Parts: sequence; structure tokens; C-alpha cells
Amino acid sequence: MKNQDLATVAGSRHGIEQAARDIYDAYTTKQTCAPVRRHLAPRDLAGAYSVQEANTVRWLAEGRRLSGRKIGLTAKIVQKNANIDQPDYGMLFSDMEIADGDTIPAGTLFQPKAEGEIAFVLERDLTQENPSLAEVVRATAYALPALEIIDTRITDWDLDIVDTIADNASSGLYVLGASPRKIDQIDLLLCGMVIERNGDPVSFGAGIACLGHPLNALRWLARTMVRLGRPLHAGDVVMSGALGPMVRSNDGEYLEARINGLGSVGVQFGPRKAQ
Repeated sequence: MKNQDLATVAGSRHGIEQAARDIYDAYTTKQTCAPVRRHLAPRDLAGAYSVQEANTVRWLAEGRRLSGRKIGLTAKIVQKNANIDQPDYGMLFSDMEIADGDTIPAGTLFQPKAEGEIAFVLERDLTQENPSLAEVVRATAYALPALEIIDTRITDWDLDIVDTIADNASSGLYVLGASPRKIDQIDLLLCGMVIERNGDPVSFGAGIACLGHPLNALRWLARTMVRLGRPLHAGDVVMSGALGPMVRSNDGEYLEARINGLGSVGVQFGPRKAQ
């Protein structure tokens, strides 16, 4: 390898390490950071995923436990705006789960927004290189209504696709409903979704908005995870992607998502304490 090539590789590695450190430090200090794309080449999606993986390995070594995955950028209009042609993914850790109806204390998150989603829970491993839709269906135990509370460690949401992926696909918390349904009992394609903020509807959508069908998103993820060496396993939760527009989440508000055929799920954002 030429000296110039070696310098490029070393520079890329250094940029990945620095971006991972910025994200990690933001998590631990609760202070947002500048966009990490400045450490990587423009549109370097592989580098961004390397940043995400570096922090995943670090958190697993510290004792955090993977509980599943999340899929993002499943709406075609969002992909177009981000100038990409596929979804992205992030890791779900067990300490990110909030119980249905529970309260998120003020200050827990940086700049939260919420999306109504369908969550799938697996009962079989998905380790095939290119699973068929039938194999994905057989591997799925049930579906649940869910709220994903997305967040970013990047100051003022000043992020592009590289920042999003590097920051674990802008993950925050997730809330699962308590009404599991077999997927043959619901219309995953046309099921309607509404998010209400303190009783007022603020977001509408349907299953078709999620990559044409939520199972398409699950199949894409299963294939991608096998290729990357982190296949989906029985018991994993998969947040399949937004069914409608995200909504900003503010202190003191109660958000509830209702999905036809699946039921509802809600979460309270705690009020900020007076100084």
C-alpha cells in the first residue's frame, strides 16, 4: 500500500475514533456535541456505521445489553430529503425501554421527538443471508404498538445522514404497548395510526408509509444484520419505522399512539423542575 493510501486509512480511522468519542462523551456528560460529520469524509456512510459499531462494542463491554434494533428513514420522502435510497438502523439496548404509561423524567433526553411505530418481537433467529418474506413471517412471534422517542446528541439537530447513523440512528428511548397481536390478525399495510398530544391529534399515518409495508422493513433489517455479523435472534425487538410524521416532545406532555388492530401505547414527559 502506498504511503498516501496509508495516510488516508489512518486519517479515516482517526476520524472514526474521534467521532465515536464525541458521541460517547455526549451520552456520558449529558452535553450535546458539534456535528461529527466533520471527522469523516462527506457522505461516508460506512464510516458512520463504524462509529456506531465502535460505541456499540464499548457499551456492550460496559454491561449494556442489546434488546433489538430500530429501523429509520423508512419513508420514501424522508429518504429523498436525505439523498439516500435505503433505510438506516441502530441498536436498541434494554435500558432504553420505558413501560407503557410511565413517566420520562425531565432532563433524561436531549432534544426528543416521537414517532408511532409497529414493533415486532421475534421467536426465531433470522440468520439466513437473504431470508424470504415467509421466513420473516415465521420468525415473528407478534406485533405491538410502539412509540419511539428519537433523540440526538448533536447540538440543535444540526445533522445530516452521517451524523444520524453515527449517533446510533438518532436513538433515544422506546415504549411498547401491552397488547401483543399475531401478525395475521391485523392489516399491517393499511392499519391507521394517530399520535395525540394531551388528547389532541398531531400525527397521522399508516403501515404503508413504512417502506411500503412494515414487513419489508423487517426483512431488509434481517438481511443487513446477517451481512454485518449481528443477526437478529429470538426475543429481539424490532422497531420497524415511523408510520407518520414525527412530533416534538415537550416537558409535561402526554403522548399516546393508537394503531388500528394493535391498540394504544403512551408515555408521559415529566415536568421540568423549577430552578
